[in-house]
Amino acid sequence: MTGVRTVVLIPTYNERDALPDVLRRTRAAVPDVDLLVIDDASPDGTGRIADDAAREDAAVNVLHRAGKEGLGRAYVDGFGWALERGYEAVVEMDADGSHRPEDLPRLLARSAELDRPDLVLGSRWVRGGEVINWPGHRELLSRGGNVWVRLVLGLTVRDATSGFRVFRADTLARLPLEDIESQGYCFQVDMAWRVQRSGGLAVEVPITFVERAEGRSKMSRAIVVEALVRTTAWGLAYRGRQLAGLLRR
Repeated sequence: MTGVRTVVLIPTYNERDALPDVLRRTRAAVPDVDLLVIDDASPDGTGRIADDAAREDAAVNVLHRAGKEGLGRAYVDGFGWALERGYEAVVEMDADGSHRPEDLPRLLARSAELDRPDLVLGSRWVRGGEVINWPGHRELLSRGGNVWVRLVLGLTVRDATSGFRVFRADTLARLPLEDIESQGYCFQVDMAWRVQRSGGLAVEVPITFVERAEGRSKMSRAIVVEALVRTTAWGLAYRGRQLAGLLRR
């Protein structure tokens, strides 16, 4: 993706064990891009580790937030930081190593193709995608959740919950980011749906998702419930508008 100013957003909360390796591998895989660690005042000292990395490498930046405000808010703050600094492509990537930095060049290459997709998703559920070391119930939850959002929201992508993705910055600038309240998986669905509703092009690139080896998963019952409640409400409103439009014809 030569010539396109790109920043990789990496939200963190208690990721001191995983972050150094993720930063090292990302810099090796895509040496021309910048990185922004968005830390929610991690009590384990992740923010200090990020600051140390930034002092040693000018491509690494750190955005410190006052406390744990959620994944969605972290990314929205990161989007604002990137847009203010004139980046042209903005990447979302987890800090725990589940998103392989070695897959990022293929996502960026797809983002730079002539059709200029607004959103490139690193997808587990298209041909060539896979997950490693995931228990069966996690795969069932992810696959089932993605089927659900395709049905209720009319999404065309197969992995709307993927958090490994590339946005065109001008697409982000057109979206009402200040209105976003969703978190977790729901945030990822929300952003994909906003791109699609705005008429943007979303495409998928197969990736290998590796269950984290360090730390604990942030997945919780609350995140699942939020996703189910919000997507159901959005879907009912969306399908209701569709039905009302048909009745008016």
